[in-house]
Amino acid sequence: MGHIGAEVVLDDPAVVHDSAQLYGKVYVGPGASIWPNVVTRAEMYEIRIGARSNIQDFVMIHVGSFTPTIVGEDCSITHHVTLHGCEIGDRCLIGINATIMDGAKIGANSIVAGHSIVTENAEFPENSIIAGVPAKLVATRDCGAKNLGNARFYEMNARNYAEGRDRLSEDQLAELKEMFGG
Repeated sequence: MGHIGAEVVLDDPAVVHDSAQLYGKVYVGPGASIWPNVVTRAEMYEIRIGARSNIQDFVMIHVGSFTPTIVGEDCSITHHVTLHGCEIGDRCLIGINATIMDGAKIGANSIVAGHSIVTENAEFPENSIIAGVPAKLVATRDCGAKNLGNARFYEMNARNYAEGRDRLSEDQLAELKEMFGG
């Protein structure tokens, strides 16, 4: 059983799973998806989830002591990620079980590797590949197109789930193969 608080604004998301728990001042943008067992808490400041971004299973998003949590457009926040008072630029992918702490900023078109810990107030420019504990810049590459493709895949899935379908159609599979060159 989920919860959607009185101050939560759902601006035409693709899907919000019934088990999601959204508390405080939270904005979920158009086409965004909130998957099973996501928890957001914004007792002060706010949480903003941009258009077409996907917040995957078991993600925890909380505001920081002095900072909101902002997720840009077309982002994939993958399973078991913790976002805490940070900013994620457009077209980013945050890998499984990564943690991003208060005041940290991830530039657009970036990837944070799974299990990485981005420490307080760390800042990474656009097109960063970030990994480690503590996380460091390990390469520079524009991952925007690939990350956008992943976000589109999740939006497609989310719209299916909203219509009661939990598998892609043959047409959708063909579209994905074309999108990813497979």
